[in-house]
Amino acid sequence: MRGTGTERPVGAEKLGKPDGAKGSRHPACCEGQPRKWEEPAGQAKPFRISKWAVWEAYKRVKANQGAAGVDSESIEEFEKDLKNNLYKIWNRMSSGTYFPPPVRSVGILKKDGGERRLGIPTVADRVAQTVVKLYLEPMVEPHFHPDSYGYRPGKSAYDAVARARERCWRYDWVIDLDIRGFFDNLDHALVLRAVGKYTQCRWILLYIERWLRAPVQMEDGTLVPREKGTPQGGVVSPLLANIFLHLAFDTWMRETHPDVPFERYADDTVAHCRKEQQAKQVLESIRRRLKQCCLEIHPEKTKIVYCKDDDRRGGYPQEKFDFLGYTFRPRRSKNRWGKCFINFTPAVSSEAAKRMRQEMRSWHLHLRSDKAIDDLARMWNPVLRGWIQYFGRFYKSALYPVFRHFNGLLVRWAMRKYKRLRQHRRRAEHWLGGIARREPGLFAHWQMLGVKPAAG
Repeated sequence: MRGTGTERPVGAEKLGKPDGAKGSRHPACCEGQPRKWEEPAGQAKPFRISKWAVWEAYKRVKANQGAAGVDSESIEEFEKDLKNNLYKIWNRMSSGTYFPPPVRSVGILKKDGGERRLGIPTVADRVAQTVVKLYLEPMVEPHFHPDSYGYRPGKSAYDAVARARERCWRYDWVIDLDIRGFFDNLDHALVLRAVGKYTQCRWILLYIERWLRAPVQMEDGTLVPREKGTPQGGVVSPLLANIFLHLAFDTWMRETHPDVPFERYADDTVAHCRKEQQAKQVLESIRRRLKQCCLEIHPEKTKIVYCKDDDRRGGYPQEKFDFLGYTFRPRRSKNRWGKCFINFTPAVSSEAAKRMRQEMRSWHLHLRSDKAIDDLARMWNPVLRGWIQYFGRFYKSALYPVFRHFNGLLVRWAMRKYKRLRQHRRRAEHWLGGIARREPGLFAHWQMLGVKPAAG
């Protein structure tokens, strides 16, 4: 219901054990006899928030792990007094007296040399934000554009890349759109106005406003008030970003430029046009629209790209772009009959490949001579498999140099571990190749990519 503060999660979240069409623990089953997770009528709070929702929120926060906030309390420490901690969250949120603590700010380097500030809420605040997400997400999810892929159930970055790949074959021009400091520049009044389009639930709007205005605690302990933006790292921030951009961009594009398809993953967007002149006009239109929404296009990172291939042989200064860890550019491919041709298609970007190699080196395999090779496989296969499953979907041969590098690290480990292999790299390579021949499924890249060391 609107305006009563009693809205609850609906069908998109199938939570609890089923009991008929709706489980007896389903949030919609709140009328009549109080359940064990509800307050008795005599102790009713201003806002009706299910204790079950708080418990479900805690389980999701625990599954996601994450660092401690300003109180330095880890999930393990939070669990030492779990019952009381969860009760305090529920009691304060139901009473309207929950005030979020400051958000711990951490700086991470960007690939262009700049710095991105991440906001890390406390464990308790992440639970509270997840409660709001459990109630709000089912309300807004059915309204979202089908080509919005970021942080949505049932959609993934892979889906966005696959759709962009397909459209690059049909449309000659791409607008690679970058919004300058999107999360840091969101206007609070516009965000609340956007959320208000989908709910008038008082406690949801109340706590979203408090989270938006919660101060930031810097590394030196100083508190900085926040006049705009939402912290990257907050549980509810991606949902707020999707709500805002659905109205500011997705719906506007559908109404203003219905013949221009696009893929959007959070604030990372590519749009497809038939002609260069159309691309320029659409880009200028988007620039004006974002300015109305208190946002700005990044002038250096935003560009118009020509999708060059065997059938489109024109020239243009920009013939490649990056999207979600993939680089789209002309590449040599083979058709079903084995004939080579030039195809505009994605493959792992050089930046993503560089980060994977850096991560591999950070494992310091050569210093783990106390481990057997089976132990190394168990330790790192989940990571290797995850990289291959995402970046190996398209043009997987671009991954071969990355995993040959990992084979080299294994060779270095063998040379340090076994005396007979020291200072004999070729012998160590043959030894590792023999293991790959006998146990081809030991490492994920041996099995999934066939990138094995030579057996000699």
